[in-house]
Amino acid sequence: MPFFPTSLKGVTVFEPAVYNDERGHFFESYNEKQFNDAGIDAKFVQDNQSFSKHGVLRGLHYQLAPFAQAKLVRVLHGEIFDAAVDIRKGSPDYGKWTGVILSAANKKQMFIPRGFAHGFVVLSDYAEVFYKCDNLYSPAHNAGIIYNDKTININWPIDQEEIILSEKDAVNPALDNAENNFVY
Repeated sequence: MPFFPTSLKGVTVFEPAVYNDERGHFFESYNEKQFNDAGIDAKFVQDNQSFSKHGVLRGLHYQLAPFAQAKLVRVLHGEIFDAAVDIRKGSPDYGKWTGVILSAANKKQMFIPRGFAHGFVVLSDYAEVFYKCDNLYSPAHNAGIIYNDKTININWPIDQEEIILSEKDAVNPALDNAENNFVY
């Protein structure tokens, strides 16, 4: 199976089989049965796409229950470092993170379950990121954690001075002060 666990239970990297020939390539980016067989039974209801330039860091984002979202993230163009943080109170992995480089070239995808915060930083000149969500966007349930929270301590593979944040992401609270209704 092309599914690989990460250091956080439930966060999974998917590497599709790619079929190359003289015309180009083909791969299945999502197959419900294959994902279900791997224990990922999210029913995706919304697709999102973003375009960002080098250094843009989006995150760490999540939606509060009952509008929590699982996500399946992939890159259509460029390269990002994608990170997930376990924010489920009582989890043995609470506050721990995992990350992987996703790119158009490596075609890897990362599945992030509900109860995890998510963020990414663009490593290439620009990146187009596509992700499936298993719940609709709800502005009233949108929440975040500051990307450089000292207790989480994500090792973003980019110089701090290159990071570009939205005004909203720049004022996200630390994990200990973030609104969070996830329980392990």
